[in-house]
Amino acid sequence: MLSTILIVILILILIGALPRWGYSSGWGYGPGGIVGLVLIIVIILALMGRL
Repeated sequence: MLSTILIVILILILIGALPRWGYSSGWGYGPGGIVGLVLIIVIILALMGRL
C-alpha cells in the first residue's frame, strides 16, 4: 500500500518537474531526470519486495 502511494506521488512530481510550463522552463531536464531516476529505483524496490 505504501509503495503504491509513493509511486503515485513520484509520478505527479515528475509531471510537475517537466520543463513545459513557464516557471520551470529555465530548469532544464535536471529535476525531471532526478525524479525519474528516483521513481525507477522505487519501482524496482517495490517489485523486489523491499519497500
